[in-house]
Amino acid sequence: MAEKTTARKKQRRSVPAGQLHIQSTFNNTIVTFTDKKGNALAAASAGACGFRGSKKGTAYAAQVAAEKAAETVKNLHGMASVDVFVKGIGLGRDAAIRAMSGLEITVDSIKDVTGVPHGGVRPKRQRRG
Repeated sequence: MAEKTTARKKQRRSVPAGQLHIQSTFNNTIVTFTDKKGNALAAASAGACGFRGSKKGTAYAAQVAAEKAAETVKNLHGMASVDVFVKGIGLGRDAAIRAMSGLEITVDSIKDVTGVPHGGVRPKRQRRG
């Protein structure tokens, strides 16, 4: 016979300070809360919050996604302060950060980690003829 395994309840650890990663594109905004080492605690996106199509890229959708993830991490882990890392060039960059002030999560620092292209793309082949 197969042995029964009991599922352990995941222990909720207290994380008073962590990181907030915001990836904002023109099509969607993804908000992820992590601890100081970068281990994910909670995440939400505009698409997961019920927005569809072009509405996913709006600032309001980013605000709703940030509030949803912040509520989860505040209740489960007791997070009070965050360092913000913003990546991308979407409309939800500022809205997601502003949502933190409404939930009494203090923003310690804001850093832009958007990638910068270097070297460019391969040039087009030379025309013959």
